[in-house]
Amino acid sequence: MKRFFSLKMRASRTVDGEPQHISGAEKILQEEDTPRFTTALLDRAFHHAKGQPDFINLKLELLDETRILRLPALPVKTIPTDSPAEGLTKMTEILRSQMGIANAERIVALLPQCGNMRGAAIVDVDSLKRVEPDHRRGIRVTYMDDEASAEIGPSSAKNHFREAIVLGTKVANAPHLLGELCISDDPDYVTGYIASREIGYCRITCLKEKGSPVGGRIFLFRGNADDLQETIAFLETQPVLVSNVPGSPAQSDRWQRLQEDLSQMEENGLRRKLLVQETSAGPQACVAGKTLLMLASNNYLGLAGDTRLVEAAKIAAEKWGTGSTGSRLLTGTQREHVALEQELAHFKGTEDTILFNSGYVANLTVISTLCGRDDVIFSDELNHASIIDGCRLARSRIVVYRHNDMDDLERKLREVRPVRGLVVSDAVFSMDGDIVPLPRLLELSRQYGLFSMIDEAHATGVIGPGGHGTVAHFGLTEGPDITLGTLSKALGGEGGFVCGRRLLCDYLRNRARGFIFTTAMSPVTAAVARAALRVLQQSPELPQRLASNVKVFVDTLRERGIVTSTQSAIVPIPVGDERRAVKMAARLQQRGIFLSAIRYPTVALGQARLRASIIATHSPEELRHAAQVIAEELQPVIIQNPGSW
Repeated sequence: MKRFFSLKMRASRTVDGEPQHISGAEKILQEEDTPRFTTALLDRAFHHAKGQPDFINLKLELLDETRILRLPALPVKTIPTDSPAEGLTKMTEILRSQMGIANAERIVALLPQCGNMRGAAIVDVDSLKRVEPDHRRGIRVTYMDDEASAEIGPSSAKNHFREAIVLGTKVANAPHLLGELCISDDPDYVTGYIASREIGYCRITCLKEKGSPVGGRIFLFRGNADDLQETIAFLETQPVLVSNVPGSPAQSDRWQRLQEDLSQMEENGLRRKLLVQETSAGPQACVAGKTLLMLASNNYLGLAGDTRLVEAAKIAAEKWGTGSTGSRLLTGTQREHVALEQELAHFKGTEDTILFNSGYVANLTVISTLCGRDDVIFSDELNHASIIDGCRLARSRIVVYRHNDMDDLERKLREVRPVRGLVVSDAVFSMDGDIVPLPRLLELSRQYGLFSMIDEAHATGVIGPGGHGTVAHFGLTEGPDITLGTLSKALGGEGGFVCGRRLLCDYLRNRARGFIFTTAMSPVTAAVARAALRVLQQSPELPQRLASNVKVFVDTLRERGIVTSTQSAIVPIPVGDERRAVKMAARLQQRGIFLSAIRYPTVALGQARLRASIIATHSPEELRHAAQVIAEELQPVIIQNPGSW
């Protein structure tokens, strides 16, 4: 027959002739577990934030197993608060509105007066009198434990949360008690709670300042003198084991971690919110009924709202329907897909092209398909998140080289001496607008026998004669092994593509999971991209007009004291502080300009910026006005040395 014991530890010291409580804990455990838990509780007594004890009491007592009451743990929810004042207000609201206690404010005000004692105060909720027999000692709730504690192990580290759940569950089930309020007296623990059978265990994240020794515990009582004796007897002598006790707040509330993370992001100026546009893509946008100059769109050539693309979508939808209905290797390949791949290959000067549903999926898929554990990937430190995620998915060794620093790349290539692998870089970097030194990157890739891969998401349609991209920009006769691009920016549609040798594309069609196991893009999408390519090839002045608009905008900023530069359609305007960048973007929106505040994790912490994206269909007058307004908002906080970015 199993034998259960109660093990109690109390640690204290004498200060100015008065005993001062330091720590206490107890366990209900089986006989074979008593040695290791005794050692653990002694360790806890000797290592406490409130200091060293000069008296430790250990008590081991055999229990009658038939008297042990087994209770399920109270359900837990967390209420995030940012300050003690907010936390105490929340506690008061719960007492009043959810537990029906009229004296809620006065009861909460009593909490700090009920600290610095071994036990808890019992307060009559109607008279507000303390009714426990000894006000200096209070009532100690004993003979209780987590039913699974023996499986958890005898850690000397105090788990405030788990122990509070056990205590709160026993108190909530005591006769004549309505519930419990608690603020821990541990200086390192600012979280407290309110608990009852009706509301469960409500954890309030901030009820006092960090480092404060103030605490208090109140049991809410309603009844007569005989009821009080029954309550105290239950609290002090009834053995209780509590089941299904969560080990952490995250375990008890699967949503709370998400809420707390969002709250922290809000406080740090990092939380994103959607701005709903009420018009089609173009140089202006309507948000919340207000027309704004659009300086945040990747619609570089203004094609997303072009009537020729809209007409192409109508014709394709009537002919092909709206969806492809399957993956490319099953029923998803239609003539529009094949024609688009051929036209993209011709536009980029490669043997073949393979389509993907987005540029992100293309990067993720291609890198993880071509590289594995035995490969080394050399990646620019400012590469897009989709490249970074593709490298991680490949599980290759990743060597990061300094941004656009080919000397650093060469040094790391010499040091690592890879047998096989990949050098990968953005063509135009999406946050700074600068261009990869492609000739040198290709030279090093070939010298060390590695694949070269360039992501031209922000280059296609923007740089190089006719918008043909980075290879044309540098006047090269031979490009990278792998050229990736998107249809969703200058080409005004959606989707991604990879150009290169026929061997590369055939390999990806047979091995790339992001191609094989996903439904193909709509034939309407493919038709729109084909129309965009035709417009671009028939209107070579579009990229030239875009470049002219960029010059107007940058020159006006410089005239107004804002030092910035770009090699593309992306103009970074440094701000620094994340919250300041968000406020500036909001003020600019009030003044009629839609401009994005770019923050961590898109850029490094402390390097927040306003990111302007210029469109070919902006008028020079619009851009001059926008630059003047931006300069007016930025001048008080302008960063004088953005070159270090």
